Amino acid sequence: MEAFFTAENLITLLLLILLQGVLGLDNLLYISIESKRAPLDQQAKVRRLGIGMAIVLRIVLLFVLLRLIELFQDPWFELHDNGIFEGSFNLHSIIILFGGIFIMYTAMKEIWHMMVIRDHDDSPQKPKSVASIIFSIVLMNLVFSFDSILGAIALTDVFLTMAIAIVVGGLLMIWLAGKVTEFLKKNRMYEVLGLFILLVVGIMLLSEGGHLAHLTIFGSEIEAMSKATFYFVIAVLILIDIVQGRYQKKINREINQKLNN
Repeated sequence: MEAFFTAENLITLLLLILLQGVLGLDNLLYISIESKRAPLDQQAKVRRLGIGMAIVLRIVLLFVLLRLIELFQDPWFELHDNGIFEGSFNLHSIIILFGGIFIMYTAMKEIWHMMVIRDHDDSPQKPKSVASIIFSIVLMNLVFSFDSILGAIALTDVFLTMAIAIVVGGLLMIWLAGKVTEFLKKNRMYEVLGLFILLVVGIMLLSEGGHLAHLTIFGSEIEAMSKATFYFVIAVLILIDIVQGRYQKKINREINQKLNN
């Protein structure tokens, strides 16, 4: 253990925790939105169990990746010379593509539910079962974990350092997920913003999976969306939401003044 507590390892650990936090923001949003589908008294339990199980599975995944890294990088199947789609798909790219499709489906389904006007059925939407929500959180946590785990492998080859960073990052996620969920409950309009951010997350994962698979569509190669571009798009969405909200309040005040006069 003495060899572990070196300045180099401690600095690397801090960098890995920071990496877990930065790459975990999109995952945190998904967990917060998905956990709201559980019964109210079960939501905190769902978040703790889902993230806790995901932490354990992330460490197992890290252990497996360190020993079978080539299995995740070697091509599983290829598409060539069909004039439309061309690519070389490995397990890593398939998982990322699946995650992107699933998240886009989830976001679009929730947005659709918000837009549907129920004329004949005013009953609230039936909550999903706790088990299915926990499964979804664990599954998507593992999809999101590939970036952070592969980034961790690039920074260090010390398993204990990476495992500690994963545990600390997971504990921070448990703490922050509840706060994000409470914020969305008190500010329902921001739930729409959150769903559109989740939609952008799905697009980002699709672009990353396509890039990993060297996917080309009609001769155009898919490029991965960078994290800088992702955060810029999110900042623009938030700015639009703030400006639109204030402008709507201004219009409402002008209407009220005209009515009062």
